[in-house]
Amino acid sequence: MDGHATSVGGCIVDSGNFDWNAHADKFPGLCTPDESYHGLTYTKAFGKMAYITKATAQLMRDLGSIQSPQNAFLLNLGLETLHLRMPQHCRNAQKVAEYLSNDDRVAWVNYCGLPGNKYYELAQKYLPNGSCGVISFGLKGGRDVSIKFMDSLKLAAIVTHVADARTCVLHPASHTHRQLTDEQLMEAGVRPDLIRFSVGIENAEDIIADIEQALNA
Repeated sequence: MDGHATSVGGCIVDSGNFDWNAHADKFPGLCTPDESYHGLTYTKAFGKMAYITKATAQLMRDLGSIQSPQNAFLLNLGLETLHLRMPQHCRNAQKVAEYLSNDDRVAWVNYCGLPGNKYYELAQKYLPNGSCGVISFGLKGGRDVSIKFMDSLKLAAIVTHVADARTCVLHPASHTHRQLTDEQLMEAGVRPDLIRFSVGIENAEDIIADIEQALNA
């Protein structure tokens, strides 16, 4: 392994002692503003820890991280029961989507299992055993109401991933895409009121009850 681990492979080891600013012309990625983070300059904000911070904040965001052996084992273990869990995900998501589409406090629902969805016919053709377990929707009142709803949920967990056995929720505009302006959010297809709801395998009535109490909060 040499000093260019990000391009050759292996791992990144950084002592945190190198003065990046002393060689600013050679490291513009660290010493000039990063527009993807509102013009943040890593060397100004993090000093000698600029490199490892950029590797964590930007490179892992763009490229992802390498799975550990233990996580690979757990993923493979989970695949053994995937065929048992997916029908429950789909059944629950269908019930939740129908509930949301009939609530006046909900501005819109995007789920291909609903008859009014533009992909409904394709879903019926190609996904006869269930559409999927993820729903996106927005609440009347916009961003602030959506954030309050998410924070009020008790059963659903606020996490960035989907397809968990438990129900997971996220407001992307204030989490995964929080560095973007409202204009950039719309360009990326992320509405300010968007709530991403990954429906788990719990009892569907419990999931709906949690949504109801959060809407009433």
